[in-house]
Amino acid sequence: MTGADTPGEFELIARFFAPLAGPGAFGLADDAATLDLPAGESLVVTKDMIVEGVHFFGEDAPASIARKALAVNLSDLAAKGAHPLGFVLGFGRTRKQGEAWLAGFAAGLAALSRESGCALLGGDTVNAPALTLSITAFGTVPRGRMVPRQGGAPGDLVYVSGTIGDAALGLRLRLAPDAPWARALEPEHRHFLFDRYLHPRPRNALSPALLAHARGAMDVSDGLVGDADKLASRLGGRFEIGDVPLSDAARAALLAEPALIETLLTGGDDYEILCVIPPDQAGAFEGAAREAGVPMARIGTLGEAGGVRVWRNPDGRERRFTRRAYAHSF
Repeated sequence: MTGADTPGEFELIARFFAPLAGPGAFGLADDAATLDLPAGESLVVTKDMIVEGVHFFGEDAPASIARKALAVNLSDLAAKGAHPLGFVLGFGRTRKQGEAWLAGFAAGLAALSRESGCALLGGDTVNAPALTLSITAFGTVPRGRMVPRQGGAPGDLVYVSGTIGDAALGLRLRLAPDAPWARALEPEHRHFLFDRYLHPRPRNALSPALLAHARGAMDVSDGLVGDADKLASRLGGRFEIGDVPLSDAARAALLAEPALIETLLTGGDDYEILCVIPPDQAGAFEGAAREAGVPMARIGTLGEAGGVRVWRNPDGRERRFTRRAYAHSF
């Protein structure tokens, strides 16, 4: 399924992806690659897929699609405290991805690969009914030190990085640009929300602070409330909606339509870091995060074993959610 403007598999690899290959990838001319691990290190492996019409729009810029595909995997490595090493790419392409599109995609992938120090090691290309991108990323931590998802102890403090809900609002803007709340936004707020949906910001700079201080961590991909459920599934916890960090754009949207608070808290695509920190290490963790340039907000506390997970409004009343997270339907 190739045409004049659609290179075949081997030409595609040689022209667009071989220049991205890292050490041990043999210029993508072999069927496998090697990773040399320093002594005393553990390998961390993560995998995420994104699919046209589910995780991005087909008309999005190819460089943006590429960055998102890699960024969501880098975000998982960040939450584990891992240093990125490399990745492999599964590329399911359609007839629409011609040479100009491929050049833009490769450029976006190369830019984030260089920024993160996570080099392409290999992969596979196939024809697909919709553009589908599958990345497996590799990182390292000191042996046995990966930060687990469900670590923590009663009384540990729950933090989240960055701001929450921007990407979910950006998606809502794409789907309903003329909604009353959307029309009330300033142009710079609209641009900010669009950008947050298109371009996740993996928090790899936070990894050393997580390794040093966190007892549990994960990235927020399916919505803050639902992912906090996963983080606190063993112990339960109490979370304060009034302490959740929001951008100026999100606050403007809430001012226009207060019901959007549920979208902000459960919509997903934040790719921020949710973590639990022992109280006696809170000050050191906050200082390390500041040095890394990653803003953190304390939003809750873990409870006792088997406890419930409660979210409270600023007035102290418990909030119930129509849905607690984004979920794939099959």
